[in-house]
Amino acid sequence: MDWGLTYPAHIHSWEWVSYGEPKGFSHYMPYDTQCIGSDIYQTLALVLEHTKTMKVGPGITNPRSRIAPVTANSMATLNEIGTGRAILGISTGNTARRTLGMPAAKVDEVREHVEICRAMFKGDEAPYDEGGDKWMEKKRHRYVKFLNPTGGFINIEEEIPIYIAGSGPRMLQLAGEIGDGVILFGAIGESFLDYCMEHVKIGAEKAGRNPKDLYILCMTAYYIPKPGEKLGDEVVKVAVGPFVASSLNLTALAVVNYETKQMATAKGEPLPADVREGIMSFADAYAVEEMGIEKRHLKLYSEYLLGWKKEHSPLVTPEMINTSTLVGTAEEIRDTVHRMESQGVDQVMIQPILDPNETIDSFHENIMSKY
Repeated sequence: MDWGLTYPAHIHSWEWVSYGEPKGFSHYMPYDTQCIGSDIYQTLALVLEHTKTMKVGPGITNPRSRIAPVTANSMATLNEIGTGRAILGISTGNTARRTLGMPAAKVDEVREHVEICRAMFKGDEAPYDEGGDKWMEKKRHRYVKFLNPTGGFINIEEEIPIYIAGSGPRMLQLAGEIGDGVILFGAIGESFLDYCMEHVKIGAEKAGRNPKDLYILCMTAYYIPKPGEKLGDEVVKVAVGPFVASSLNLTALAVVNYETKQMATAKGEPLPADVREGIMSFADAYAVEEMGIEKRHLKLYSEYLLGWKKEHSPLVTPEMINTSTLVGTAEEIRDTVHRMESQGVDQVMIQPILDPNETIDSFHENIMSKY
């Protein structure tokens, strides 16, 4: 099992990521959310400069934040800084887009973005289109490639894997179809993880691939309750609740139309029956009815993924905590990780919500060193 760290991109995160590296953490993939954290690529460049083996990349970026040639260039530059330690994580950008009050990118946009980046990483030409919108009415079809790949500006000699994140059936299947790896959000519970892995398998088999060849990474949060603390206690919710709310909200919205909040059955079959109701209760977790559509997101996503919102307390039940995070005794958590490994997970990546160094120490001492 590999171990990783995630967080909203933070320009000072190199301080605690470099602290975690000698303890066995091998990956750092922070969230690319422009209105919440620091710039993703400046953050990752600093991490590469202060680590020796850590593999890094956006966890995740999206097709609407940057055009594909810019994403490819940013990743190839990181690969030069880190001598082959860059990984591209990408999906529809639910969080990055919704913090702007805008809907996520479409699945086909992700596919096109990945295809362009992958071709450029290989040194090949890639078809690239612009136009057909209010800025450029005429659609233009061109080809792009790296024009100076050997000048020391970038590194495409060493592979840049592409991991695709998914919360709903269509993105999970796309990840299985064209990804080198798959990023899951909070898929900890057995039935929930099986559900995600089944859709990855469908996509892989559609493309004639062996799903077992894919690298599966699961992002989550972690907490060992102190004596007397129970799953429903506020202290536990503060420790993992921000991740529970954000990850399950993403899953719920993957099967609900963002604008109308109506079930979009064309996006895939229902979630597992034992967790369906609990997960779908998060569809409206970030809603402010009294504010207009033009500004409500400014309030909704303040302190997103970091601060505990008390209005989420009724939703963050013990069942949903177990579904999406690693909470329990050290032995219980190790057993859960062993079970996840048997289901096909290759890496557990944790987001420190409380003190990062203390979380790293606790996870290393109680889970990693005894796994």
